[in-house]
Amino acid sequence: MLSIVENDLGTPASRAASRVTLTIDGVPVTVPEGTSVMRAAALAGTQIPKLCATEMLDAFGSCRLCLVEIEGRKGYPASCTTPVAAGMAVRTQTPKLAGLRRNVMELYISDHPLDCLTCPTNGHCELQDMAGSVGLRDVRYGYDGANHRAAQKDESNPYFTFDPSKCVVCSRCVRACDEVQGTFALTIQGRGFDSKVSASQDESFIGSECVSCGACVQACPTATLTEKSLIDLGQPQRSVVTTCAYCGVGCSFRAEMKGEELVRMVPNQDGQANHGHSCVKGRFALGYATHRDRITTPMIRKRIADPWQPVSWETAIAHVASEFKRLQATYGRHSVGGITSSRCTNEETYLVQKLVRAAFGTNNVDTCARVCHSPTGYGLKQTLGESAGTQDFDSVEHADVVLVIGANPTDGHPVFASRLKQRLREGAKLIVIDPRRIDLVRTPHVEAQHHLKLRPGTNVAVLNALAHVIATEGLVDEAFVAARCEGPAFAKWRAFVGESRNSPEALEAETGVRAEEVRAAARLYATGGNAAIYYGLGVTEHSQGSTAVMGIANLAMATGNIGRVGVGVNPLRGQNNVQGSCDMGSFPHEFPGYRHVSDVAVRESFERAWGVPLHDEPGLRIPNMFEAALDGSFKGLYIEGEDIAQSDPNTQHVTAALTAMECVVVQDLFLNETAKFAHVFLPGSSFLEKDGTFTNAERRISRVRRVMAPKARYADWEATQLIAQAMGYPMNYAHPSQIMDEIAALTPTFTGVSYEKLDRLGSIQWPCNEAHPDGTPTMHIDAFVRGKGRFMLTQYVPTTERVNAKYPLLLTTGRILSQYNVGAQTRRTPNNMWHNEDVLELHPHDADERGIADGDWVGVESRAGDTVLRARISDRMQPGVVYTTFHFPESGANVVTTENSDWATNCPEYKVTAVQATRVSQPSEWQKRHEAFTHEQLSLLRGARQTAPR
Repeated sequence: MLSIVENDLGTPASRAASRVTLTIDGVPVTVPEGTSVMRAAALAGTQIPKLCATEMLDAFGSCRLCLVEIEGRKGYPASCTTPVAAGMAVRTQTPKLAGLRRNVMELYISDHPLDCLTCPTNGHCELQDMAGSVGLRDVRYGYDGANHRAAQKDESNPYFTFDPSKCVVCSRCVRACDEVQGTFALTIQGRGFDSKVSASQDESFIGSECVSCGACVQACPTATLTEKSLIDLGQPQRSVVTTCAYCGVGCSFRAEMKGEELVRMVPNQDGQANHGHSCVKGRFALGYATHRDRITTPMIRKRIADPWQPVSWETAIAHVASEFKRLQATYGRHSVGGITSSRCTNEETYLVQKLVRAAFGTNNVDTCARVCHSPTGYGLKQTLGESAGTQDFDSVEHADVVLVIGANPTDGHPVFASRLKQRLREGAKLIVIDPRRIDLVRTPHVEAQHHLKLRPGTNVAVLNALAHVIATEGLVDEAFVAARCEGPAFAKWRAFVGESRNSPEALEAETGVRAEEVRAAARLYATGGNAAIYYGLGVTEHSQGSTAVMGIANLAMATGNIGRVGVGVNPLRGQNNVQGSCDMGSFPHEFPGYRHVSDVAVRESFERAWGVPLHDEPGLRIPNMFEAALDGSFKGLYIEGEDIAQSDPNTQHVTAALTAMECVVVQDLFLNETAKFAHVFLPGSSFLEKDGTFTNAERRISRVRRVMAPKARYADWEATQLIAQAMGYPMNYAHPSQIMDEIAALTPTFTGVSYEKLDRLGSIQWPCNEAHPDGTPTMHIDAFVRGKGRFMLTQYVPTTERVNAKYPLLLTTGRILSQYNVGAQTRRTPNNMWHNEDVLELHPHDADERGIADGDWVGVESRAGDTVLRARISDRMQPGVVYTTFHFPESGANVVTTENSDWATNCPEYKVTAVQATRVSQPSEWQKRHEAFTHEQLSLLRGARQTAPR
């Protein structure tokens, strides 16, 4: 008897223990209860023909190809929707079934265009495969009757085409949009022969609610939905599994190649972060990798007003080393530093911080995590003992209550958002804490139970109010706290949050949130079952960002919602390798693994491995580098894959600091905003051109695999290595796997990580060591990393950035689905069709008061500067609050943000800027200067390109 113990897709593991035995074509088979007949047959090695069924979707039973005979039952049930039963006798291959299947397939083919040989999916079409499977050789029906072969194509989407003449109305695309993506943008209109797939209310794809995630394309069994790249380039010849270089979800893809040309990216069904799903960016927005704007030749110049001179790599590297040696000889060892990238691999980031510490001899190294999630590292380290989230993404499937604070997953982390929406549609409750009505508050078949529409800057006050309710209404998990947390710290916390000044009623006027709403949300979080918190930059990018993170951890510990599946504290990291850049020692006070540079034993271990003495004092943070540059003591900066002139706050202050330096080295794909102030430009490599690893928001280390040769000769890690060698420090790695071996040897949480293990397991969540050889999906199960959890007092201190008569509005910032971060990648793709400029969202009341209509130009002025944006009137906003994104450099969003920052980490307070909005008719003075400077720099670049070697 064949015993199948694998889980049926979609069947919880807890049900696997209950198994039933049946016979399929006379062979006894044992499978988990609830398994479909089709799945049982597949596990037994028998493939039943199908069209509407797929592993990603729930069973539907519409195509009628998967019919079977079951002894004792009338008719021919669909095997995909029929569950197994003990003693069932199933026949999958009989003459009657063969005839029925051929007849069904004949009807499909009779309505299908006669272009199989020229079809872009030729050789990879399920309809063709199934026609062969059922033995269909010819079609009896004429082609002159009613058919759909003249249906018009929809070419509106830039990435895929919709050809309804090839549609068999299997509903897979509709169900993928519903079940996988959760957008519900597609429907089946009409009945019988008139049935057809329709986007929204019979709109074009581009005009519909479709978010271009590609789930429908992935699900389509014919050429109805086909990538345009596949039509243009033809079938790929090989594929390489790699990891997306966009957000912190870390989706796994198969890069399908034709020679050195990327044909398409296909979500990897075995991807442990995305399970075969994707978003518009990771799936389609890859054109930047081969964009004409890419610079592939090194360039140097003496002053930023000079023309760029293309040079060889050897000349450029020698120049960088010479300049940095000169600056250190003139101004001292600590006059130079480096900034690592959250877009580069772990190995590349590790090498940059090693270059700064070992070759430059200083700890002046920082990373863009400084301006996004540095409060996460600090706050979670203080409370839980580890600077990272506690769960894997799969954990959300077991959550009963989800609290989302300061995050917009549908725009910033769309693949995770789809998983979250699935769980919410299954019945989990949702609490959203955000000044703006994000999509999750109200989206198809999902509505938040509570939306705490707080005033920007009052996160800590709201968290304290929630804690007050939990502490004073007997909602604390006393047993968990007694067993797992420090008693004296908890007692102080309980007394602190229990004070009347922290009650929802006392804080209502400050936060703008009704007290009864806060109380109801607190009760739901504390008593609703497994409760998980997911947070983003709306928590960390505040003057009290670290305090808010500690407040979140306090809530989880007080209610016992940590240390098991379905709960936890989960930071949604913004960029693909923000977690990894922090892990690799990119902060000026920490070596890899978050160990302080003053720790003698730790420092000595790195000195032995690196062969040089290391400095024992923390170096400069990014804001300190700027101040030191303006003071004249900081003169040289090596920046790998980061655009600080666009992404950091108070743009004019940043560019003044860059201008004051004598040697700015930028290593990137494009001449970005920072490169306009550079003296050396080193061409960067895209993620398609390198080997390495990324670490996503769930601590998951995944392989990045080279699929094409570097356009500029070297991958980023190789360029860094060349600089170190030119500085006189030996770096001689032959492959990034050797760098990872060194990381593992020196970093306790990475001890068990190797490329061999990553290739074998697919991915690994650190800590990975002797105690956890295959990684750690859920942290703090039996004890916190620090031993006992520590409650921290979270005194609410109002931000100094307050509104007044001159600046009566509060500006907050965020992202949008189609664009990514500073837009250097996505702006160079057709994603601009959805969002081609940053706009200012404001409430109708605020617009009416100022005489602003939708689409007007609006001057936005703060204490730091002013810019001009186009107005978008939106009831997503609350009165007194305005919102913009920061994807386009010409918008100058960070010209108006101030230098206010988190008290512990200097993370900028992007989310709270007091502004005034006024209807205007022309750009701001900064924008005029920016346009002129950009034109000048592009002119200097054009000259270099004309003389660059080809």
